[in-house]
Amino acid sequence: MSGESSRVDKWLWCVRAYKTRSEAAEACKSGRVRVNGVEAKASRELKVGDMVSFRKAPVTYAYRVAGFPKSRVAAKLVSEFADDQTPPEELGKLNVDRLTIFVQREKGSGRPTKKERRQIDFLMDGSNPS
Repeated sequence: MSGESSRVDKWLWCVRAYKTRSEAAEACKSGRVRVNGVEAKASRELKVGDMVSFRKAPVTYAYRVAGFPKSRVAAKLVSEFADDQTPPEELGKLNVDRLTIFVQREKGSGRPTKKERRQIDFLMDGSNPS
């Protein structure tokens, strides 16, 4: 571990929150990164114990700073520098796509008839088909 503090953008890149440091800086610039509940610029200095939250659609991740790596660390070592505080319901948003129903129609079959539309609506939300 190096030093007592680090820039937000550098720390986010080092703990693998973003693929590049410029992506992390852009997230800070666009207001998607917060430190202790306050929007943070890329140059904001972090200290051990700070809460960092960042939004990567559709999830808002939350981490507590546990240390500062010298450079980007292996995925297995991230837990030494960042304590994941992300609520389980936020992580559940990642599985929403898998739970949706996709109705596939044959190519060239045209628009659904009124009867077919009611059947599709029943599959989607469980309302009573007529």
